[in-house]
Amino acid sequence: MRRNLSWSAVSLLLLLPCAAPEAGAAEAGVFSGELKKWHKVTIDFAGPPTGETATPNPFTDYRLDVTFRNGEVTYVVPGYYAADGSAADTSATSGNVWRVHFCPDKTGHWTYKVAFQKGRHVAVEGGGSSAGHCDGVSGSFEIGATDKIGRDHRGKGRLQYVGRRYLRFAETGEYFLKQGADAPENLFAYRDFDGDFKTDGKNDHRIKTFSPHIRDFKSGDPTWGGGKGKGLIGAINYLAAEGMNAFSFLPLNIQGDDKNVFPYLDYDERYRMDVSRLDQWEVIFEHADRLGMFIHFKTLETENELLLDGGDLGPQRKLYYRELIARFAHHLAMNWNLGEEIDNASTAQKRSWARYFYDNDPYPHLIVIHNGADHFDLMGEGSKLTGFSLQTNKTDFANVHRQVKTYLDKSAAAGKQWAVACDEPGDASHALRPDGDAGNSHEDGRKNGLWGTLMAGGWGNEWYFGYQHAHSDLSLEDFRSRDRWWDYCRIALEFFRKHEIPFWEMSSADDLTPGAYCLCKPNHVYVVYIKSGGKVKLDLSDAQGMFEVQWYDPRNGGSLLTGTVRAVNGGDAFSLGSPPEDSNKDWVILVRPADPNRNYPPAKTAT
Repeated sequence: MRRNLSWSAVSLLLLLPCAAPEAGAAEAGVFSGELKKWHKVTIDFAGPPTGETATPNPFTDYRLDVTFRNGEVTYVVPGYYAADGSAADTSATSGNVWRVHFCPDKTGHWTYKVAFQKGRHVAVEGGGSSAGHCDGVSGSFEIGATDKIGRDHRGKGRLQYVGRRYLRFAETGEYFLKQGADAPENLFAYRDFDGDFKTDGKNDHRIKTFSPHIRDFKSGDPTWGGGKGKGLIGAINYLAAEGMNAFSFLPLNIQGDDKNVFPYLDYDERYRMDVSRLDQWEVIFEHADRLGMFIHFKTLETENELLLDGGDLGPQRKLYYRELIARFAHHLAMNWNLGEEIDNASTAQKRSWARYFYDNDPYPHLIVIHNGADHFDLMGEGSKLTGFSLQTNKTDFANVHRQVKTYLDKSAAAGKQWAVACDEPGDASHALRPDGDAGNSHEDGRKNGLWGTLMAGGWGNEWYFGYQHAHSDLSLEDFRSRDRWWDYCRIALEFFRKHEIPFWEMSSADDLTPGAYCLCKPNHVYVVYIKSGGKVKLDLSDAQGMFEVQWYDPRNGGSLLTGTVRAVNGGDAFSLGSPPEDSNKDWVILVRPADPNRNYPPAKTAT
């Protein structure tokens, strides 16, 4: 239950007031976090004592913005009302803390200056007047280099859209392929989060515990409120341990299929946020960063796409977006999805949503939308969208490859290359079934969905679980229900990583391999995928030299293997031969320039 602090209790929690710059204060805010590049730096400022239900409304009638500078680099970062500053643990609804999160992308000397304004709807409309307190204060701090390695995103930097089909980490230059969970969409309909959504009579039976994943919680992992959160933290741990690197969720499903997830105080509220619940969401996201997990914010769904301001960019929608940006945009690997199955909003409305994220997110994260309509109207420079989140509708995933290519090709032709991921492969009823369930969803999903996406030039998948099966898109509480499936996804990622496939320089070229998928960088590397065995020809008419032919098992992984053809010559089309075993199964064939220091049998010539 939420705990309302009395004003006498709140007074004990107040921050020291921020001194004005001319007062010569050594510190104009309370810092937390590591002062390192790509790490979250949090600064808390003292503002007026208030609460979630107070007048003036602390969410709409105050506005905190902090400008950070380092040389020519400038970020204007929105802040937010944080109650007592420890709401995740205390469930506080009142206090005097205003907070900003900053993610520095440079080492060295940073300065900051605070703008703290007040006035009716100043948070979404601007204007207003000085709110006093820490308005106008400034300070500085030093940022050192990150010390993180491995999967931790803080060692890789921000994942950025760079005008290409794949996203790239700013620190390492590494390009990213994702595999992870699209389901359950109501991931955050979670018992351990604060709020009355669990007992408001609206689909309360869908509230989750994730109890099967408590065993995946590890000593030292974060919790809140005296040990809450172990089930959901354990679920994220499990996905990461399986080699997955992404998950998605709806932060707002009022009027949707579930109805239990929203940032507001209650189901009917639109202007007041549940501070402690949002603080608890942040615990999950911060843990995800450390595990190397991409966070997919699906901001709306078709049932509520017109819920806020009738679809217009009005005060309700602006406040929702601003709160998401202020509280969560510092995370390093994420995207803003304008909505799932959006099909009623006008082109102008959708463009205004994208423009808001583009203009107000200090870190330009990928902005995508999910098909209900086809959204071809959002392609090109007239829209701030930079990617697409694809849903398909075939039980056997047969249309994934073609549709990924369609969006890649059409966006490029319109003048702005989108990054395209297939985030709901399959149909609504079945899609990816649990392990051992009847049907061929694992085999079809691997052949047509997983490899269909990657071989088309898509940057990855998130996997949807159909309503007619256990642990579905709304009912899932145990990701082990698809334990074998995650292996196939990990095996695919390992192929590209372990064998240093430069996928970001490659594109789909199925015309080179009739009857098979081909992803290639001509005359450099060719990846061929065959679904059901048989021999395939690769057209190397425009290539020169000798090429080595190796085989990779997408079912079991492992090392590269040798088939019946060891090497081929460029200059024409030729057969790649047969795999070393299981000649009627699906295989990946890697063709790249032969090692000049190795002796090969006579190279295969054109047949």
